[in-house]
Amino acid sequence: MSDLDLLTQSLARNVKRWRNDRGFTLDVLAARAGVSRGMLIQIEQARTNPSLGTVVKIGDALGISITTLLDYEQGPRVRIVPAEQAVRLWHTPAGSHNRLLAGTEAPGPLEMWDWHLVPGDSSPADPHPAGTVEIAHVTSGELTLTVDGVEHRVPTGASVTFEADSPHVYGNTGDEPLTMVMAVSVPPVQ
Repeated sequence: MSDLDLLTQSLARNVKRWRNDRGFTLDVLAARAGVSRGMLIQIEQARTNPSLGTVVKIGDALGISITTLLDYEQGPRVRIVPAEQAVRLWHTPAGSHNRLLAGTEAPGPLEMWDWHLVPGDSSPADPHPAGTVEIAHVTSGELTLTVDGVEHRVPTGASVTFEADSPHVYGNTGDEPLTMVMAVSVPPVQ
């Protein structure tokens, strides 16, 4: 089974499991996530590979991390994620990409990401649930972070925290590649 097939099967199983654990019908989850009922059916039947944005919306609606949605091993208390198991969920033809390094539920989803943006690339993100906080540390280049329409420059060696419940964009408007490590903390579903 390929990595993509494994992720598709894991996503199908975990969306259905967490939807049932939360007591959500397909219609309720569709409304909370802002995705169609038909898309959820296809995901739960492992008949589609949804976009990163769709997976994020479903995770946010369920109050769990993307890592939990894609986890094919219900891990022990200490879980080491080998470098080759980090999941690349977004990329551009120019070479920009992100990798989900690790995640957990503590008490809501907590994720750690590795980002690489080539000059001129950007990645928009939809608002997360109220109370979501993101922390990023730039290891090379300069991050142009736009939150709710306001642009912020974060140079090499600097870190930034922000409330991620409004539209935001990670961008590289510089002339050298940008690398950063980012953590996302989402509050648990009430």
